[in-house]
Amino acid sequence: MPRLNNPLLQSHPRTFAANRYVYPVLSRRAGGISIGVNLNPNRLCSFNCVYCQVDRTAPADTEPLDLDKLLSELDRMVELVSSGRIFDGPQFADTPVALRRLNDIAFSGDGEPTLSPDFDEAVQLCADVRRRHVLDDVKLVLITNAATLDHPRVRKALETLDGNNGEIWAKLDAGTEQYYRLVDRSNVPWQRILDNLRTAAITRPIVIQSLFMAIHGQPPSAAELEAYCSRLNEIRAAGGRIKLVQIHTIARRPAEQWVAALSDAEVDRIAELVRQRTGLTVAAFYGAADSKKQP
Repeated sequence: MPRLNNPLLQSHPRTFAANRYVYPVLSRRAGGISIGVNLNPNRLCSFNCVYCQVDRTAPADTEPLDLDKLLSELDRMVELVSSGRIFDGPQFADTPVALRRLNDIAFSGDGEPTLSPDFDEAVQLCADVRRRHVLDDVKLVLITNAATLDHPRVRKALETLDGNNGEIWAKLDAGTEQYYRLVDRSNVPWQRILDNLRTAAITRPIVIQSLFMAIHGQPPSAAELEAYCSRLNEIRAAGGRIKLVQIHTIARRPAEQWVAALSDAEVDRIAELVRQRTGLTVAAFYGAADSKKQP
């Protein structure tokens, strides 16, 4: 995708007004406004990615999820974006005309959304808001690391998602277990991630989100990228459907100083390799315009 240098695309604060859970962002992936639903103010996550942009050194919010407050915030945000009034305020006044549209309501935020004990209820709540506001073209998007897609409570929520123009955007940052351990730093078994991706893709088309970076100045090896393509092909060979592969690099400050964004040319090279090896539709998303590799 062409680089868009609008500063709004480089800044995705998860706060808006006095809201606790709901926040708007101008999303380069969505090509418009995405209403984020943060079910993890406690920053709970089953991954500890080296590129994570969430500041986990600050005190976390340990209060239980308040579904009534979430509903109130989401209702107001949907009305604010749908009416266009959000673009009257200073934060979004510079939004290009072509991007002044509501694309989705996305479960994202400061951790893994499916770890919330109220995840299934929150999905139903968002589906009800979408229906009540007659947002037929607006997607419900789950951005997930796929680690808990096999849990019964999560599978129930995915059925609700499927019935409401839902999409799963699932993380796959590696082709091998060794690289997965290096980048995502998770105790979740590597095979469980692969099994969950395959099962989810057999049930409905999914989007694969992958982020590649320079680690101590080195991009992912050719062997690692070939293994990554093999994992995608294995999902398809099992009957899974992948509607899009998103190839990202670092766009905001990462958790570790020894990782850095790839150049645009390197991102394009990876995207083209994936197209050639898999035949899938691939979109490339670049780092900050002034990003520099660090040793």
